[in-house]
Amino acid sequence: MLSRIWSDWRWALTLVRPDTVARWQRKGLKLYWRWKSRNRGPSRPPVSPEIRALIPQMAEAAPLWGPPHIHGELLKLGIDTSGRTASDLMPGTRRRPPSQTWMTFLQNHMGTRAAVDFFTVVTAAFSTLYVFVVLSHGRRRVLHVNVTGHPSAEWTTRQIVQAFAWDTAPRYLLRDPDAT
Repeated sequence: MLSRIWSDWRWALTLVRPDTVARWQRKGLKLYWRWKSRNRGPSRPPVSPEIRALIPQMAEAAPLWGPPHIHGELLKLGIDTSGRTASDLMPGTRRRPPSQTWMTFLQNHMGTRAAVDFFTVVTAAFSTLYVFVVLSHGRRRVLHVNVTGHPSAEWTTRQIVQAFAWDTAPRYLLRDPDAT
């Protein structure tokens, strides 16, 4: 009886190899993320090439018109676009920053800032875990990491308190405002 069970078990091992399981896992993760990042609704319609050419022409013909005026004229012509589209397609509307750039700010305050971020990890059983990370920019090291299945504002606040001792809290705390 035991020899029969062992032969059946060896036969099953030859059918399912570790690389087969890994391939199934990769395929399952690929399908999961394709489903998770699917299109969930209408997005902004694309701007036609004619309108892309018309807006700079209107701005060149009437240099005193700004994006709101051009947007109004487009609406009068029956062209339904947003004001943001008119603003984005107008030539020369990009302004210089009023003060230091973002990179200058980051370099000037390297030792007085930390960054926090959440990211997700999908387990082998396709459950989602949320990882909270606190990074010190001055020393370029990880200060704190924790994982939960159900993040809340209270849990996140507790993680920030645990990451910094009483006198080591940074002056600037950067975060990534993404949806995850």
